[in-house]
Amino acid sequence: MAQVETGKKVPNFALPATGDKTIRLSDLKGSHVVLYFYPKDNTPGCTREGQEFRDHHNAFRRNKTVILGVSRDSVASHEKFKARQELPFELLSDKDEELCDMFDVIKMKNMYGKKIRGIERSTFLIDKTGKLRREWRKVKVDGHAEEVLGAVKDL
Repeated sequence: MAQVETGKKVPNFALPATGDKTIRLSDLKGSHVVLYFYPKDNTPGCTREGQEFRDHHNAFRRNKTVILGVSRDSVASHEKFKARQELPFELLSDKDEELCDMFDVIKMKNMYGKKIRGIERSTFLIDKTGKLRREWRKVKVDGHAEEVLGAVKDL
């Protein structure tokens, strides 16, 4: 599958999500989309990131923006994480790493001195027409959701 480029249309994708849904990018036309990739449900950084997007969710909605979280965890794991953190948006399960590959977020990481393949925390902003407008890689969680909201407001 082709990788995405800023300023170009993002290829359509379909992934299983919480709420017993399949999320397709083509179904979200007319809304901006914030796609944030995170390593794992129920870990400290990923929990804080989800909470930040949750806490700014109404502001994103006022700006006609859909938030979607993506990791390789199962939908069942996502359902528990979403319920525990009261996340008002859907989480997508990318077990086969199709979307991760499209957005080039799988990297070799150092975990306790051991090299592992994992998701590099990254966020992408897709506009109402389906074009990739901004990307943030190697995201630091604190204040990130606010920064993304600012970029949405600039569209």
